[in-house]
Amino acid sequence: MNAPVNETLLAALLAALLAGVGGLLVPRLVARVPEPAPKADAIPDDATPDDEPAKTPYAVIAARPGLGLRSAVVSAVSGALVGAVTGLDWPLLWLVPLVPVAVALSVIDWHTKLLPRVIVIPATLAAILLVTVVGLATDQRDALVRALVAMVVGRSFFWVLWFVRSAGMGFGDVRLAAPVGLVLGWAGWNEVALGLWVGFVSFALPAVGLAIVRRDRTMLKKSFPFGPFMVLGALAGLVWGTALSWPFGP
Repeated sequence: MNAPVNETLLAALLAALLAGVGGLLVPRLVARVPEPAPKADAIPDDATPDDEPAKTPYAVIAARPGLGLRSAVVSAVSGALVGAVTGLDWPLLWLVPLVPVAVALSVIDWHTKLLPRVIVIPATLAAILLVTVVGLATDQRDALVRALVAMVVGRSFFWVLWFVRSAGMGFGDVRLAAPVGLVLGWAGWNEVALGLWVGFVSFALPAVGLAIVRRDRTMLKKSFPFGPFMVLGALAGLVWGTALSWPFGP
């Protein structure tokens, strides 16, 4: 974290470039996701205009004008932030590829309230493999153990929320909690704490705000996409988690 200025700048530029290029490929990744099998009761006979609309096809999402450019910009900015904080260090091996993947998942979840397992699971397995190899090869066993423990704890916590049917929580969020916990855990427990906290707060505030503005408490019971806020929390944890001096030390 105390890398020289030149090294920090180089890491930020490199991460921004690579993540930005990956962001350009987001529409292709979204378009390649297979559509979920339709459910027999997906559109009940007594459906009303207030019911949830039909899912937007992935191909339609991928074809949205400017999606590639917007994804590239968001990926590049996020990559630059991660690179500046991480420096030219091993975590860039998994963080940079995960940035455009996280952007793609955020786009999908925002439009469909789904986090496809065909993206989340392979990305998680690849991240686990890289973290394990780097941790063993560089003898950073403490960071490796912490990352794996944080992954299990994060996923278990979200599984409990899903099991008790917490508002807005789907099983895709449970799957996404694994890579989020993994990358934050490698960085440190402060990063884990801040990342999860920001994710929940940034998710809750819009719902509460809408309920207040519309004077409709049922807004709090509606399903909202949680994935983008989990990604935002992970980025905040990585970038600002080291600034915390409580509760897990500097």
